[in-house]
Amino acid sequence: MGKNARTCADCGCRLSQYNLEDRCAACSRDRRLDAGLGPSIPAEVWIGLDIQTAITNWDFGLASRLIRERAGLRQDDMAFMTGLSQSFLSMLEAGNRRLTNLDKAARFLQGIGTPDALLAPPFREHPDPSMPAQIPHSRTGRVRTRTAAPDNPDLSDLAAQAAMQSLHFTDEIAKTNVTDVELEGLEFTLTQIASDYVHAPLRRIFTDLVTTRDRLFALLTGRQPVGQTRELLLLTGTSCLLLAHASQNLGDEDAAIAQLQTAWTFAEQADHNDLRAWVKGTAALIAEWSTRRQTALDYTRQAIQLTPGGQTRIRIAAIEARAAARIGDRTTAMGALENLQRARDQSAVPDALTRFGGLLTFPEAKQEYYIGGTFALLGEHQRAEQHASTAIELYENGPKEHRSYGDEALARLVIVTARVMAGEIDGAGEQLQPILKLPADRRIRQLGDAMRTVTRLLEEPRLARSPVAREIADATRGYQAIDTRTKALAP
Repeated sequence: MGKNARTCADCGCRLSQYNLEDRCAACSRDRRLDAGLGPSIPAEVWIGLDIQTAITNWDFGLASRLIRERAGLRQDDMAFMTGLSQSFLSMLEAGNRRLTNLDKAARFLQGIGTPDALLAPPFREHPDPSMPAQIPHSRTGRVRTRTAAPDNPDLSDLAAQAAMQSLHFTDEIAKTNVTDVELEGLEFTLTQIASDYVHAPLRRIFTDLVTTRDRLFALLTGRQPVGQTRELLLLTGTSCLLLAHASQNLGDEDAAIAQLQTAWTFAEQADHNDLRAWVKGTAALIAEWSTRRQTALDYTRQAIQLTPGGQTRIRIAAIEARAAARIGDRTTAMGALENLQRARDQSAVPDALTRFGGLLTFPEAKQEYYIGGTFALLGEHQRAEQHASTAIELYENGPKEHRSYGDEALARLVIVTARVMAGEIDGAGEQLQPILKLPADRRIRQLGDAMRTVTRLLEEPRLARSPVAREIADATRGYQAIDTRTKALAP
């Protein structure tokens, strides 16, 4: 405490710099009440049976309203007497709030000068039940909580004490640092980010995700009921899952894996299988694009045990098919495509992740792109082009906000690969044009990798005499994906 700090003359607490009095607000209020300067409640008010019943039943909202009406008081009078805010008192009287905190209940009863005979035993000034009821005619002898129990309490005392202890405990565990409205707002924010992810620049998505994740981290360090904590764990894990995808699209595999490990921890803490399945599926996807392709298959087999069906199961099967095709395992790849079709034929029930939409869904257009990619890796180029063309058509004719520029571009590269392999060079150049025109901030790292593969195909000796192949190779050579070294925010 600073040496110039002022303290209350009565209780010794530190005074606010805005308080020009020599006492705190609570002590000043008590002095005014003791001096009879504040509002008061006539003694005859306490005779009403409905008021007595309301106090006995701990219905303080009803008691407050009845007492005010019969004493001719306003809500701000009652708020002054009880130390409650007028807004809280208004909600209490309307039945929208309850007064379950023991200290606040004691102050409420004390503030209005409740007769001792109407109080539950722990609140009584005189614990002896044989004492006759005394209706006070002044504001003397206010209520205070009893600090010690009698040596031989009767069953009535014990029951009252146990009841209030239970209420006090529930009041403690119900404390929260987050409202349901804020939880809904955070869920909406993540839904918007997941939806925007497929068509908005990655840089803005990334910064929005970090901001949202940090807010969720802050809330989880506080206290809230178990149900709210579980929802926060799911939302936080989902934000880290989306950051893993963003990190992979930026080409930072180590950062993506770290985000996945964090997301998995939240899935475990929340005991949430849907989040576990998406994390394992994303781990398989990252491994598939790296050199750890057998590991990708292992992850898909773990993920399939965690998801019952719907788009999540289709996604896992699609990743498994493409990962198997990358290592030349045609049997596993075709089996995975059969599983994909079976999952398609089942009625899809949205899970806790697909409800966010956007990146956290696996629509038909994306399914067709993955199937086309699988056939391209297996060397079945006609079937590859057929499915990739279907994917592009679905993206072009679907809602603009569902159009994934990354997946659509990669589907076009599947067609380019198929046509180069078939010697149809002119057709390949036509499909490359939209990819070459894609803005730099939308060129995810996977596009850069795939474009280098196309360049190598065009440089093969069998196409050395083709001027068209050389021209297209020159156009694809040095294709720049998103540059992660530029500033995250504009100056």
